[in-house]
Amino acid sequence: MIRARRARAATIVALALLGTTACGGGGGDDAAGGGSVGQPDELTGYRRDPAPFVGDFSLPDLAAGGEEVPLRAEPGGLLLVYFGYTNCPDFCPTTLSDAKLARQRLPEADAGRVRVAMVTVDPGRDLPVLADYVGSFFDDGLALGTDDDRVLAKIAAPFGVGYEVRETADGTEVDHTTSLYAVDDAGELVLTWPFGVSIDDLAADLTVLLDEAAR
Repeated sequence: MIRARRARAATIVALALLGTTACGGGGGDDAAGGGSVGQPDELTGYRRDPAPFVGDFSLPDLAAGGEEVPLRAEPGGLLLVYFGYTNCPDFCPTTLSDAKLARQRLPEADAGRVRVAMVTVDPGRDLPVLADYVGSFFDDGLALGTDDDRVLAKIAAPFGVGYEVRETADGTEVDHTTSLYAVDDAGELVLTWPFGVSIDDLAADLTVLLDEAAR
């Protein structure tokens, strides 16, 4: 479990979420949210039962001129979703890099069925630069962001994501859940990976999920 902080931001209080990590700190995290957790032997990530539905949500893709993009995969594919921020020194670039390398280990046809989206939890600083940041990892990456705090909080809730942006004497500090999520073409959150899953295990889980999506 990761360190939990008492959230001062109204959005965090409203969500009552667990599991935020201060970037630069130590430890992994467990996503919060309703439902029990189960993990079949062949998967490293874990499922939630019932699977949260997120497919009715959409956010502007800053890499596509602000076009609204639903949080669901293309037919037969997967959408990997990560909530983070561009000034993150460790968890965010590591997770995106691992997702990139895991996708590269898949056969070309399977890799083309996986897209990655980053949702910024620090829109005040990120909206002008998020597209370039995500593009440095993925040519086809989705750079999702909104300056509407209520929309962001509503979308984060079913994922079990907690986040807090605050100003201190040393500058802006951000705490956030560091899990990576897989969403299928029905808009269901089908798997959650805590931070620190190996690239090999991530690629293996993607293969299982893609096989399920093709059925």
